[in-house]
Amino acid sequence: MSAVVIQELAAGALDNARLRELETIRRSYERDERLLIPNGEDWYLAGKVLNSLYRGSAVTRRGSRVRISKEDQQRIIRDVLIARSARRLNVKVITSNVRDFEMIRPYCAVSVEHPKDFFR
Repeated sequence: MSAVVIQELAAGALDNARLRELETIRRSYERDERLLIPNGEDWYLAGKVLNSLYRGSAVTRRGSRVRISKEDQQRIIRDVLIARSARRLNVKVITSNVRDFEMIRPYCAVSVEHPKDFFR
């Protein structure tokens, strides 16, 4: 479990009961040493990935450079952190948001799979 995912879930929690549940989940993963926490290198490399996406670096898709806006850069920062920290530990990301991770993948070779395929 990624600490970034826990943060996203906590930010969207509708009540204190859900926040308490997420705290219990976070503590359990942390206690079992299964909580994936971005380190300093992950943050730096995430910045490089975001910069490459913003500037439309040499990676191409269908003959054109992939470029994102500053707004999109802010929108996907958490996904890039998840991708980078997952890549560091060589673990697969299971997400319904495959589109953003496919955009990130040329800059951070992370393994991604949709839940419907993973839990089949």
